[in-house]
This record gives sequence, structure tokens and C-alpha cells, in this order.
Amino acid sequence: MSHNLKKITIGFFGLRNSGKSSLINAIANQEVSVVSDVLGTTTDNVRKSMELQPIGPVTLIDTPGIDDVGELGKKRVEQTKKVLRSCDIAVLVTESGRKLKAEEYNIKNELMLNNIPCLEIKNKADLNKNDEGILVSAKTKEGIEELKVTLAKFIERNLKNADKFVSDLLNENDVVVLVTPIDAGAPKDRLIFPQQLAIKDILDVHAIPIVVQLEELENVLNLLKEKPKLIITDSQVFKEVERKISKCIPLTSFSILMARYKGFLDDAIEGAYSISSLENNSKILICEGCTHHRQCDDIGTVKIPNLLKKYTGKNLLFDWTSGGDFSNNINDYDLVIHCGGCMLSDNELLYRLKKAREAKVPFTNYGITIAYINNILERSIKLFT
Repeated sequence: MSHNLKKITIGFFGLRNSGKSSLINAIANQEVSVVSDVLGTTTDNVRKSMELQPIGPVTLIDTPGIDDVGELGKKRVEQTKKVLRSCDIAVLVTESGRKLKAEEYNIKNELMLNNIPCLEIKNKADLNKNDEGILVSAKTKEGIEELKVTLAKFIERNLKNADKFVSDLLNENDVVVLVTPIDAGAPKDRLIFPQQLAIKDILDVHAIPIVVQLEELENVLNLLKEKPKLIITDSQVFKEVERKISKCIPLTSFSILMARYKGFLDDAIEGAYSISSLENNSKILICEGCTHHRQCDDIGTVKIPNLLKKYTGKNLLFDWTSGGDFSNNINDYDLVIHCGGCMLSDNELLYRLKKAREAKVPFTNYGITIAYINNILERSIKLFT
């Protein structure tokens, strides 16, 4: 894995006082989590971003002990299990010199059921070196550098090489035009994550990204001596871009590429086709993977509901979730429309897709919904079929 476009999420799990917090502090080489000999010191999930070479950016998550007790402790354990499904990689922190306890076997089973690779390490090796496996001591820093190397190799072995966002469709010197509106909903002083992914991936294969806003698109196309290999657009201006460009220029969106990148493009396309089957009082769940201040013309709460009502001519009912929340009653819905999921781990997004599949509820995303409603979907997925 020569480079990694995704920020990999690594969750640290274990019993109370197993040394999870101390271990994360040692790996990150700074005081990320509060450390104490008192059981249950970590009461909330603590996140830390760092560079793990040669993998790249990763996020470490310190979780409460899986053996926490009492009513509040049970809620903490539930939060830990909720974090579990959002991890790409799990590290189970046990203790040198003893056998696994029931709670540790249980968490290993949970990880296996969620298809999350688990690296088991034995902390407190300074107290007992007569053991086998990966031995470390967060207290003395013994084995920490070796653990970083082992963890990086474990990630490379167990995670698919999903480095290709769009570059597998390109050749060197191909020109790609990216239409990226900068409006009230755009993040201040930066591009959104899928746009960053596209630019980085295009540059990696020595193709040429040209980034424009909608208003400059026609002028840029007139300046080019040859038509671009591909145009990638923000979904919210899909219809406007499609009108401005020749039918012979391949067109897709960041949302469609993200669905492919995350591994649910086929499901999302099938889910979009189910829109025509919606009836009066059909219930739709709209999911936003991150939390942000809602604008008056917010895509998830305003634009997509309005588009669906107009397209179907039906009285539709909507519910919304955001961030780490996801409905436990998927059976209540006739369709799930998700954001691109760029701020969620692959496992979290695929967990949500799995729940929809089990309930036989169609599942799609924002951009593919917009493409379908505007009769652009067939054109937008032609690259991949």
C-alpha cells in the first residue's frame, strides 16, 4: 500500500485497567487519554489522529472497558460496541501472564461477526515476560516501536487496497474537469473530502485535474483543445452540468464515485430505481454521516425531500439521522437514502447497508438519487458498466 487515501480507524478494546489509554498515549507519543489506576477512568470514547508509517493518517479510538458495571457502565459498554462497528481495525489489549476472560472472548466474537480484523496484544510485559504473542509495556515503552511496525503490516494484510477513487479509469495526461460549487453549504477554506480524494488520485497517475465552479465550466471547455476524458460534478449541480456539456463527454459525480469507492454502488443504483415504486405515505429515512449546521436549503432535509415529492407526486414521510446515529427500526421504512458516507468508516457504512439488506429495504445515496430523478443515472454509471 504505497499511499492511503482513507484515514483508517483503529479501535482499542479491552477490560478496565488493561492499559488501553496508556498504550494509545505511548503509540501517539503524547497524553491523549487520562491515565489512572482507578477502574473505569475512560468513560467516553477518545479519538486521536496521527501518522502511522507507511500507512498514512489513522485515527486511534480509546474506548471504555468492556467489563464496566452498573447502569452507567452498561451504557458505556453499549457505546463501545457502537464504536466497534465503525472501526477498520481493532486492537484487543489484554495482559501478559493470564488467559483471556469471558468479556474478551465476547468482544472477539463481536469483531468477527462484524468482519473487523483484530490484532491481539499483551500489555504489562514489564510485570510478566513469560508469555507468547505480541508483548508490550505501555509503562516502560518496551515493544512500542515494534508494535507500530506490526500494526502497519497487519493493516496492509487485512484491508483491501482501496486506493483507486477514479484513477483506474484514467491514463497519464488525461484531463479531468471537476465541478465544485462553492456555496453557503460548502466548508469554509477547504474542499469536501471526495473532492480532495479525486484531486489526489488524479495527480497520482499524472493525469490533469482542472477544478472549476459551474459558472466557469463552459469557458474552460472552450479553452481546451480536446474534450476532457471525464467530468466529475457535485451532485447538487448535476442537472445544470449535464445541460452544459456535450453528450460525448463522459460524466459522473463525486457521490457515484464515493459509492463505488465504499463498495455499495450496485446496491445504490438498485435502490434509486425503487423511487418509482414509492406510494402515498411511503416512509423514507435520510441519513447524514456527519453533523453540521443545517442551511436553509440543506440537501438532506430540504432539497432531496422536495425533489422526491415533485418527482413522485406522492405525499411522502421523512425521518432523519445524523452522525453516528442510525435507526434500529429499518423495517419501518420503504427506502434509505444515505449521504456519500465520506466521514464514516467502510465498516460503519457497510453495517448500515447490511441492516437495510436484512430488512429488504432499498438503500441508495444522495447523488445517485439526484441523478435518477434528473434522468442522468444511466449516463453517469456508463463508465463502470
